[in-house]
Amino acid sequence: MRVIWFACGLAAWLAAPVWAQDKAAKKGKAPGSAEVTLVCEAVYLPARTTWTRTVAIGYDRKRVNAVLIDGVPVYTFAINGTTILTAIDNERIQIDTAAQSWTSDFRGQATSQGRCERH
Repeated sequence: MRVIWFACGLAAWLAAPVWAQDKAAKKGKAPGSAEVTLVCEAVYLPARTTWTRTVAIGYDRKRVNAVLIDGVPVYTFAINGTTILTAIDNERIQIDTAAQSWTSDFRGQATSQGRCERH
């Protein structure tokens, strides 16, 4: 039941205007599929540097079907509630779509937190 609620909740949050779906169709994607882009300002500690991370989330009517971070498709991802869990280059990443936040851990060597905006 929780998975069904999430699918409906995330789909509603990610729901794109009709023009975005037309744009996806022109790119050769399946009809009914769309994409939302989040731009996250992540502050990495202990270096205290800010990186702008771009997250593209591809979805259709039933599920999230693709996640790209900085233009690189992730190998695998999992969804827990409204959070997308993934890893890229030994960095474990959590993107909370409801809170619009980014959290990551680079194998204990560095951590980051930040806010995301929908673009």
